[in-house]
Amino acid sequence: MTQAPATGRIARFDEPGKPFVIEEVPLPEVGPGEILVRVSRANICGSDVHAWHGTFVTRGLGGQLPTVLGHEMVGTVAELGAGVATDSDGRPLQPGTRVVFPYFFCCHSCRNCLAGRRNACLNLRMAMLGRADEPPYFVGGYADYFLLPAGAVVYTVPDSVPDEIAAGANCALSQVMYGLERVDLQLGETVVVQGAGALGLYAVAVAKARGAKTVIAIDGVPERLELAREFGADEVIDITDTTEKDRVKTVRRLTDGQGADVVVEVVGHPSAIDEGLKLAAQFGRYVEIGNINLGKTFEFDPSRFVFSNKTMVGVSLYDPPVLSRALAFLEEYRDRLPFDRLAAACYPLEDINAAFAAAEAKRDVRASIVPSFDGKP
Repeated sequence: MTQAPATGRIARFDEPGKPFVIEEVPLPEVGPGEILVRVSRANICGSDVHAWHGTFVTRGLGGQLPTVLGHEMVGTVAELGAGVATDSDGRPLQPGTRVVFPYFFCCHSCRNCLAGRRNACLNLRMAMLGRADEPPYFVGGYADYFLLPAGAVVYTVPDSVPDEIAAGANCALSQVMYGLERVDLQLGETVVVQGAGALGLYAVAVAKARGAKTVIAIDGVPERLELAREFGADEVIDITDTTEKDRVKTVRRLTDGQGADVVVEVVGHPSAIDEGLKLAAQFGRYVEIGNINLGKTFEFDPSRFVFSNKTMVGVSLYDPPVLSRALAFLEEYRDRLPFDRLAAACYPLEDINAAFAAAEAKRDVRASIVPSFDGKP
C-alpha cells in the first residue's frame, strides 16, 4: 500500500475580512474508530459565506479561530483507524472507498440522541468549529484531508454518483429531505419553495419525488427559475416583476384558491417569512431552513397564523440516516435531473479566495473547491 504523505494543506481562516491562508500542516495520527478522509471536493455553501463574513460560526455555535471552513464535501478513505471496517449501512470500507458523512457528530448517548433527536445532540461537535492551529488541524473541508472522529456516521458513495453530485448530499440535499419529512409532505399536496438556489432546487426535486401535485418556485434570478423548471417545478414566479400581493394571488390561483399545503423557506432573509406564511393554506406547514444568522427579526400578524391553524417548523441539520436516503435519491435520479449544474465551477485549493468572491457574487449556484484540481477541463 502506498504510504500516505506526512503533511497536507489547509486553507486557514484567521478572521473575517482577511484572506484565507494556505498552510502545510502535519497529518494527524489516526486513532481507534477514526477515519482520515482525503477530500475530493468541498462546495461553498451559503453558511460558509456567512462564516466568511463573521456570522454563523463565530456567533452562536461556539466556533474558534483560526479554523478551516467547509462542510459540504465528499472524499476517499485515506486511512482507517483500528476497529473500523464498514460504513453505517454495513458496507465494507477500505483505503480508496468514496464516502460522505454528516458534518456534525453526535454522542449517541445524551437524552436527545436517545430520543432520536441526534441533530440536537447536547454534546454536538461540528466541522468548521475546531482550531486550525493545533492537532488535528484538518477540521473543515477546505483542505487536502478531513479527520472523521470516532463514532461518526459515514456512508459509501454509489459508483454511479460522481463527486460533483455527491458533494451536495451531506448538507443541502439532506437538509431539505429532512425538512419535508418533518412536515410529512403527502402525495398530491402542493408546495411553494421560496428561493431557487441549491437548497431550493433540491427542495423542488424532492417534493416532486415525494408525489407533490404542484410545486411552485419563487426567485429573482431568471437562470435559477429556468433551472427550477428543469428540477421539476410546475410553475415559477419572478420576484423582480411581481409584488407580494401579486405572488399571493398567483399562488392562490395555482392551488385552486387554497394556498400551498407546504411552503419551504430557503431564501435566508427574514423578510421572506411573513410572505411565506401568507402563501400557506389553512393548516399549511411552513418549513423554515434558510435563516441562520442571529439577531435578525421580522414582523407578522399572529392572528393570521392562529386562525388558519398553520404550523412553522424550524429545521437545523438533519437526522444522520437521512444522508443514506439522500444518496439513494441521487442514485435513482442521477440521469433524470441536472444535478451536475449545481456545482459547475471548480477552483483549486490555492484559489479559494477567488472562489469565495465568485460565491458571494452568486456567479455560480455552487462553487466547489477541488484540492487536486489543476485548472484543466
